[in-house]
Amino acid sequence: MDRIRGFLRRPRKPDASVARLRRRRQAAAFIHRNLTKLTTALFIIGYAWMLLIPMPLFSQGTYIDENALQPAQVNTYWNWGNVHTADLQLYQLDGIQERNLTSEQRAEFFRTEFSKLGLAASIQNYTFSTSKGTISGNNAYAVMSSPRAAGTEAMVISASWLSTAGHGALNLRGASTVLSLAAFLKDYSLWAKDIIFVISDDYLHGMHAWLNAYHGTIPSNLHTDPLEHSSGVIWTALNIDYSSHSFSHLGVFHEGLNGRLPNQDLINSFRLISHYTGGVPMTVYDHLEPSDSVDRWAEESVLPSWVPAFIQQSPQLQQYEYRARNVVRHIGFQARGMCSGVHGLMHQFRIDAITLFAVPADGPHGFHALGRIVESTLRTMNNLLERLHASFFFYILTSPGTFMKIGMFLPSAILVSVAMLFKGLGEWVTAGWVYEISGSSLKGNETEEPSPAKGTWRNRRRPLLSALITVVATHVLGVLVFNLVCSRWFDENRSFLAPAIFAAVSVIPPAFLPLLLANAPEAAPTSRLLKSSNLCLTSTVISIMSLLNFSLAAMLAITMGVPLATSSPSSSTMTSRLRYAGYCVLAWGWLVLVPGEVESAIWNWEVLGVWFAPFICIVYAPLVMQAGIVCLQGS
Repeated sequence: MDRIRGFLRRPRKPDASVARLRRRRQAAAFIHRNLTKLTTALFIIGYAWMLLIPMPLFSQGTYIDENALQPAQVNTYWNWGNVHTADLQLYQLDGIQERNLTSEQRAEFFRTEFSKLGLAASIQNYTFSTSKGTISGNNAYAVMSSPRAAGTEAMVISASWLSTAGHGALNLRGASTVLSLAAFLKDYSLWAKDIIFVISDDYLHGMHAWLNAYHGTIPSNLHTDPLEHSSGVIWTALNIDYSSHSFSHLGVFHEGLNGRLPNQDLINSFRLISHYTGGVPMTVYDHLEPSDSVDRWAEESVLPSWVPAFIQQSPQLQQYEYRARNVVRHIGFQARGMCSGVHGLMHQFRIDAITLFAVPADGPHGFHALGRIVESTLRTMNNLLERLHASFFFYILTSPGTFMKIGMFLPSAILVSVAMLFKGLGEWVTAGWVYEISGSSLKGNETEEPSPAKGTWRNRRRPLLSALITVVATHVLGVLVFNLVCSRWFDENRSFLAPAIFAAVSVIPPAFLPLLLANAPEAAPTSRLLKSSNLCLTSTVISIMSLLNFSLAAMLAITMGVPLATSSPSSSTMTSRLRYAGYCVLAWGWLVLVPGEVESAIWNWEVLGVWFAPFICIVYAPLVMQAGIVCLQGS
C-alpha cells in the first residue's frame, strides 16, 4: 500500500504545451541576446553562398527527364541539295539588303516564297504606340498543316530580321534557313503537329505583335488585325539566329520575359542532338569554354595582367571564371526581366522556346549542320504527347552540361532575407521597452563611492501612424515618378528632367518630415518603428521574389541588405544628411547615372510588358528612401 500511495502522490510531469512555450521563450530570449551576431552571420553566409554559386561543386550534370523525347535517335534527311536551296534564298536576301527594301516589301517577298511552296501564308501589319511615338512593322508567316493529326497542336520555327548579335547585324542566314526548311519539311508526312514558320520584323516587337495576335491578347497600345491563318496550341518553338558566314558553336539563349525559363528538357535535348547529330558543340550564350578558346582566354579573362601566369592558367580558376560569366549574364537578363532573344517572348504563353545562336567563326559549320540539327530537334519535339513538364523550370545553366537546381542557389537570398527579418523584429521588440534609472541609485554619501546605476525595464507604446504614413507616402511618390518617366514629356526633355526629378524626390521627404506628428516622449521613437517596418517589408519582398525571379531577389539582397540594416539616426546633423544623400543616390541615382538602362526599361514596359521599371520605381526606390528617412529622424 505504501508503494501505491507513493506512486499516486508522485509529482506529475509538466504539461507538454507548457514545456513547448517555455522552450520558445528561451529560444526567443537567446536570439534577442545574440541578435547582432546572428544577423551578421546570416549576412556573411548568404553573400558568401552567392559567390560560391559558380563553383562546380554546387552544379550537377544535365539529363533528360521526359522519356518520350528520344533525342538524336532518328536518321535525318537534310542534305546538300537543301543547302543549295538555302544558298539561293540567301542570294535573294542579299539583293533585298542591297536594294534597301522597305518592311512591307520584305514581308511581301517572304509571303510570296511561302505561297510558292503551297503553304497558307499571310502578312501581319502592326503598330505599337509608346511615349516615344509609334513603332510599325510587318511580319510574314505560314502554316504547314500536319498530315497525321487534326492540327490541335503546333510547333514554331522563327527568325527575326535583326540578329541578337547587335550593332545592326541582319539575320539573313537565319531567315534563309527558315525558308529552306519550309521547302524541305513539307515533303515529309511524319509530322504529328502543325509547323508554323514566322519571319518577324525588326528584333523583338515583331514577334511580340504576332504572338499577341495569335493568342488574342492584344494590348491597348497595339493596333493590328486578326491573323488570317491560325493553328492549334503552340507547345515548343525554335528561333534561329545565324548572322555570320559560318560558325563553330551553337549558343543557347533561354531567358524569357519577367524571369521565365523554358523547361530544361528542351535545352538538354538540343545539346545531345547538336553533339551527336550535327557534330557541333553547344555553348551557353556565346561564351566559349576555356578549352575551346585557349588563344583568346587571356584576352577575355577578367584577371589583371600582373597576376602570375600559373594562376591565370589554373584549370580550376578558369572553370570558375567561365561559369561566373554565365551566371552573371543570366542574372543580367533575368533580374531586369529582359528576354535574351526572340524566344523569350513565347514563355508568357507557356511555350517552351530557345534561340539557337550561330557563334561567328571562320568555320567549320554552316547550313548543312544547322539544318540537320533543327530537323532532328523538330522530330524530337514531334514525339511529345503532352507539354514538357517533367524537368526543371527553375535553374541556372552554369555550363553546357551542368546546371544548378533551385535548392542549391535559393538559400543564399533567403538567408539575407531572414537576417533582415530578424533585425526588423529586433527593432520592434527594442522599441517596446525603455530602461529607466531610479533616482535613489544616483544618490550617495560624499564619503562613499557612487554605486552603479540601477533601474527597471518599462513597457512603452509603439504608435505606428507616423511610420505608416511615411511608408505610404514614399510608395505614392514612387508611383508619381514612374508615371512621369513614362511620359512623352520626359522622353523629349530627358537631359533636363532626369536631374530635376532626382533633386525633387531627394528634397521632398525632408521638406515634409516636420509635418508628421511626433510621437509622445513616453512612446517609441518613429525612426525605430519605421526601420522595423522597413526591414520586415523588404525581407518579405525578397523572400517572395526569390521564388518568382531569383536573380532579381539576389540583386535586391545585395543592394538593400546591409544598407537598410545599418540605417540609423545620428546626433550629428551633418552625418545624418550625408547618410540620407547616400540613400537617395542608391534609390534614385539610376535616373542620372544610367540613362540608357532607363530608356531600355521604359521601352520594355510599354512594348513588351516587362515589370522591371514599375518594380524599381514603386517598390525598390521607396524602400530605400524609407531607410534614408530613418537617418533624418531623431531618436
